[in-house]
Amino acid sequence: MTEQSRSNLPIPHRAHVGLITYDAKDPDTRFDPITPLAPPEGAPNVVVIMLDDAGFGSSSVFGGPCHTPTAEHLAEQGLRFNRFHTTALCSPSRQALLTGRNHHAVGMGGITEIATSAPGYSSVRPDSAAPLAETLNLNGYATAQFGKCHEVPVWETSPAGPYGQWPTGSGFDYFYGFVGAETNQWYPALYEGTSPVEPPKTPEEGYHLTEDLTDHAVKWMHQQKSLMPGKPFFMYFAPGATHAPHHVAPEWSDKYKGKFDQGWDAVREETLARQLEAGVVPKGTELSARPAEIMAWDEVSDVLKPILARQMELYAGFLEHTDHELGRIVEALDDLGILDETLVYLIIGDNGASAEGTPNGTFNEMISLNGLAALETEEFMASRIDEFGGVHSYNHFAVGWAHAMDTPFQWTKQVASHFGGTRVGTIVHWPQGITARGEVRSQFHHLIDVASTVLDIAGIPEPTFVNGIQQMPYHGVSMAYSFDDAEAPEARETQYFEVACNRGIYHKGWTAVTRHSVPWLFNAVLPALDDDVWELYDTTNDWSQAHDLAAEHPDKLAELKRLWLIEAVKYNVLPLDDRRIERFNSDIAGRPQLVKGETQFIYGGMTRLSENSVLNLKNKSHSVTAEIVVPDGGANGVVVSQGGAFAGWSLYLHEGVLKYCHNLAGLQRFYATGTAPVPAGTHQVRMEFAYDGGGLAKGGTASLFIDGIDAGSGRIGATIPLLYSADETLDVGLDTGTPVSDDYEAEVAFSGTVNWVELQTGTDSQDHLVTAEERMRVATALQ
Repeated sequence: MTEQSRSNLPIPHRAHVGLITYDAKDPDTRFDPITPLAPPEGAPNVVVIMLDDAGFGSSSVFGGPCHTPTAEHLAEQGLRFNRFHTTALCSPSRQALLTGRNHHAVGMGGITEIATSAPGYSSVRPDSAAPLAETLNLNGYATAQFGKCHEVPVWETSPAGPYGQWPTGSGFDYFYGFVGAETNQWYPALYEGTSPVEPPKTPEEGYHLTEDLTDHAVKWMHQQKSLMPGKPFFMYFAPGATHAPHHVAPEWSDKYKGKFDQGWDAVREETLARQLEAGVVPKGTELSARPAEIMAWDEVSDVLKPILARQMELYAGFLEHTDHELGRIVEALDDLGILDETLVYLIIGDNGASAEGTPNGTFNEMISLNGLAALETEEFMASRIDEFGGVHSYNHFAVGWAHAMDTPFQWTKQVASHFGGTRVGTIVHWPQGITARGEVRSQFHHLIDVASTVLDIAGIPEPTFVNGIQQMPYHGVSMAYSFDDAEAPEARETQYFEVACNRGIYHKGWTAVTRHSVPWLFNAVLPALDDDVWELYDTTNDWSQAHDLAAEHPDKLAELKRLWLIEAVKYNVLPLDDRRIERFNSDIAGRPQLVKGETQFIYGGMTRLSENSVLNLKNKSHSVTAEIVVPDGGANGVVVSQGGAFAGWSLYLHEGVLKYCHNLAGLQRFYATGTAPVPAGTHQVRMEFAYDGGGLAKGGTASLFIDGIDAGSGRIGATIPLLYSADETLDVGLDTGTPVSDDYEAEVAFSGTVNWVELQTGTDSQDHLVTAEERMRVATALQ
């Protein structure tokens, strides 16, 4: 039978042509057997693993201080690519990887929360850019995604959908993971497909998200090879590790006790020495200077040093624990007898290490994100040093450690101009298809090259049409040419970079770059775009971008700046946009807004409503009203809650009595308590909050009512001004994730019935006092 074209997807069904007999018993009755859709003969299984916020100098396989034996094993039997690049930011990197196109060309020029209607920044993947998973699936691959999905426009993350940009709408048969920038590793907000699910056990019972994701990935691979052993699969494994919060059991972090007491400056020097010895950087590579915006370790106070060292111990333990779980995936492939025939990509980071933890790090991200960093004193953090990384923390490390994890380069995540933001260590393991073992490859490559490589190896052409829509060509090149030829000329000679107006261009060994902003300096005055200072590096001879040659070679700099502009026009990078106030106004930015007005009705049973899906109650008077049915004998449990143990509020019945709790970033909990139990029957319970006004984060009085009758009140000393949580949600009838109040454990469901909840805001909003810098700080910290 003639092979059908794979350029037009789905592959059209071929109708029977020939004689149709009257009686199936007629000897002339002939029909071709049904043949399941299958990829070309020899197409391998593909496993793409991408870690989160792990810089080039973090893992031991690339000379870093964090022990990663699984990565080392894969590298010994495969290849290490030491000039592999990301976009420098989470969502853009993921969209580039999954589509094989540059991130602006597929609408992901920045974070989804500040999307605009400009094509390069809309957060909407165009129909002309079918993801790799969809192409593979329509060619007969089984497909699954596990872990982080941060490519869904914010107005499509609610239970109402639509789900076209969720994993199961993007070519994956199966998804188990979380949707958003980050999640609590002990209490994650999980989805299976598009349905919210709860973790199978508690932290006290041994739960950790990375282990849970691994369990599901291994189970899925076993199922595939048990039921369809001849069908290849594509698995994308993207754990939340090592993104903050840096949660890991003490048995992992305690391995690193005292190993970072020397500080980040010394760790950078030690790391470069190991990198040179291992050959993952070329001889003569220099350590780039620490930027003036990052304090020297010697400037850190003696009180703070052990706290900061502990932060790094936790990060190292977190990465080693993640590597251990990757080992279970590799072991499962080996046990199934398919490891050698499976193409494995291990991409150690979606960008450089994260400098979003502030110069001193944080015990609870919600403290700093809500502008309460002054309360997180050295004494406060010292008193909690043993709780960092545990269930009561939501921790992040200091900027200096992020820079150290990006050794030997300048800068960090978000700084797309420099290799500290974009370059990550990458391993390719495919013994059946690669003869070389344990070698380093130094050809320049980018995330967009992965999809082209997979299709090349699988023998599948780039589709011309998918679902009747003509497709944008892939922007990547196959990396397969380099697998057995270390000296092969690099197929990628040019690549632009841009995130947050930090921009750069690579072309034939040279880079021209300009840094427009610093991730942690939100109140700094930004220069005019034309006033940005460009730097020039000859990376053939200056591998770490340590020596700026702009003054010596102005003509070369001008040539590359012009080339950057040409690429920017080609891929929808323009207009550059460093606006702050306007991008947080949905109407001005031109993106849909899910909730408008001053009132929102939410019905019983609705859960997992993100902050983008509900009315904003912060910095203003407001009320929360619910109709509940109390059974005979009374009721207990949560009527409605938003957020969790690290910031939020909850209206609930405790010992039958109506209560309200406002959780101030885990620092203090304020309560309003009713005077008597709520009787059996149908009732309206209500909390009215009278905001003091006079600025942000002020307090007020919370008054409780039952059927309109005064039922108690309480003084709320201060309130959350900006963000309750990056991952915890509003839930009716329970409190998923961590508990807002100390009065109950997590997920205490209401023992009666909640018919509906109404949220209503007053007219005294103080939100206009939230500066553009504050909004940008919160949004960009959650990547």
